[in-house]
Amino acid sequence: MPQSLSAPPLVQDTALAASGRRVIEIEAQALTALAQRIDGSFSAACRTILACQGRVVATGMGKSGHVARKIAATLASTGTPAFYVHPGEAGHGDLGMITDADVVLAMSYSGESDEVLMLLPVLKRQGNPLISMTGRPGSTLAREADIHLDISVPAEACPLDLAPTSSTTATLAMGDALAVALLEARGFTADDFARSHPAGSLGRRLLLHITDVMHGGDDVPRVSQDASLSQALVEMSRKRLGMTAVVDAQGRLVGLFTDGDLRRTLDNPALDIRQASIGEVMTRQPKTIGADQLAVEAARMMETHKISGLIVVDGEQRPVGALNIHDLLRARVV
Repeated sequence: MPQSLSAPPLVQDTALAASGRRVIEIEAQALTALAQRIDGSFSAACRTILACQGRVVATGMGKSGHVARKIAATLASTGTPAFYVHPGEAGHGDLGMITDADVVLAMSYSGESDEVLMLLPVLKRQGNPLISMTGRPGSTLAREADIHLDISVPAEACPLDLAPTSSTTATLAMGDALAVALLEARGFTADDFARSHPAGSLGRRLLLHITDVMHGGDDVPRVSQDASLSQALVEMSRKRLGMTAVVDAQGRLVGLFTDGDLRRTLDNPALDIRQASIGEVMTRQPKTIGADQLAVEAARMMETHKISGLIVVDGEQRPVGALNIHDLLRARVV
């Protein structure tokens, strides 16, 4: 029978908080030391990756493997094509995923992980540039690499000096440093980032245009400026956008009538709503937006001017679309 674990002794909150702070302080010291070693080797690693005609293949075993996956994902999302290969699986066929055009980024804090070292002869024979990250510059992996990045730390945050803590933080930070340096060197932009994150909130904000979310064609509410107020209300009810465009004889926008305008009209005792034309009660020179603009610009305009809808116009001020705040909410732009 397995031995049951006894309940841990009661630990005071102050002791738990002190332990947490100690970890952060030790890891912060490790990162400060790491920053001093961003030198010529780091620049050489960046230039090697920039010259790569293939992809960056990140690999590592255990905790280093988990960090390698994250680094590969960060590189890929910031303009450097990359993927992760498990070193154990590589020895059983996945080496075929690595072409001679690829750069290999191998991580092992000890620099002696058997699964990673096993790959070196094949990579050398294939001619892959090898960049290593280790905490021991004299290790096998460091010596065999074309470029070595020193990620050594003064101490692990684990009080037993067993669980990788400061070392994995340093490895991750070095990977982030590579990704950002490469991003800046490539001139990678927010639009580029959005294209690789179409499902994320940033992607939606940077990729969705007005044409993607607006109501167009017969769904655009519009009435003539000679129409009666009741005719405008019928059009608003049919199109269910809480507003209608008001156009002149040439179809150009001359005004807008909204639910808010209706409330203000009903509050005007001097106006006979049964006889009023829409031209008398509409809002003149309403805010508009172009179809080629980003949906996020519509959201910004609505927020700035405290309005809930916009008419989309072409270059001749003819309504071609309409949208309201609910359209932007459905598209998750706001």
